[in-house]
Amino acid sequence: MDHEHNEDASIRRLMISAFLSFCCSGPKPLAYRRAVVASLTMSGQEAKVTQTAHGSFEVKLTPEKSHDQAIARMSIDKEFQGDLQGTSKGEMLGVMGTARGSGGYVAMERVNGNLGGRSGTFALQHSGINMRGESRMTVTVVPDSGTAQLAGIEGTMNIKVEDGKHLYSFEYSLSKPR
Repeated sequence: MDHEHNEDASIRRLMISAFLSFCCSGPKPLAYRRAVVASLTMSGQEAKVTQTAHGSFEVKLTPEKSHDQAIARMSIDKEFQGDLQGTSKGEMLGVMGTARGSGGYVAMERVNGNLGGRSGTFALQHSGINMRGESRMTVTVVPDSGTAQLAGIEGTMNIKVEDGKHLYSFEYSLSKPR
């Protein structure tokens, strides 16, 4: 049963990725991309608007003392540009595998910034695996971690590195403004 659920989720992610690539590629203005991606969903009685934010970030990883030499510990400092403007601070733990290109990491970070015209903070939880150079990563908003105008935020962030530049695509929803 779990295998079927994972396949369904993988197919949905692939379809969404293809849709976003088709609708949001090329030199279209940001307002057009947001209009194409925005959708209205119902969560109980509360309407939420789902949007996708795009941009880049600079990241500084600083090694920290670890209780176990086999586990790397680092502090994270990021500066986001694009649709998400802000900074984040966090902690990361990582372990290298015995095979070249294998390992895994987990991280937690607190983002402080402006997103979709709203300001506040929220937390992101990372989980990443590398298997002989092939990577899988999940970055999810921690439930109920949003504050101020970002209270109630939900979402997932995809991160890519192209030509040494860190890029993000952040699919998120917020309560509809009242």
